[in-house]
Amino acid sequence: MNWIHLTSEEQLNDIIKNSQQKPQIIFKHSTRCSISALAFQRLQKADQPTDVDFYLLDLIANRRLSNSVAETFKVHHESPQVLVIKNGECVFNESHMGISMNDIKAQAAA
Repeated sequence: MNWIHLTSEEQLNDIIKNSQQKPQIIFKHSTRCSISALAFQRLQKADQPTDVDFYLLDLIANRRLSNSVAETFKVHHESPQVLVIKNGECVFNESHMGISMNDIKAQAAA
């Protein structure tokens, strides 16, 4: 899986801009949470669609940025959490064991 590490507000602005052309996926991951580790492993093992960008946000290292993601896309913070961004808006979010690549693919294609 090709992850882009989300570490700056500039990248968040790029996600909004780039989502006009193709879906952007943000996976908010807590390196201290076993459920987050399991969700991350499930995504790692799944076939990644080629027409989207996948961003990995380490919540422990980037808590302030995680809060900005929640505020920017008007989504209540969860961990782990996946957000699908299209046309500058979050069109889908899921958390914990509800995270699946099939749902991500379906929402990205919609």
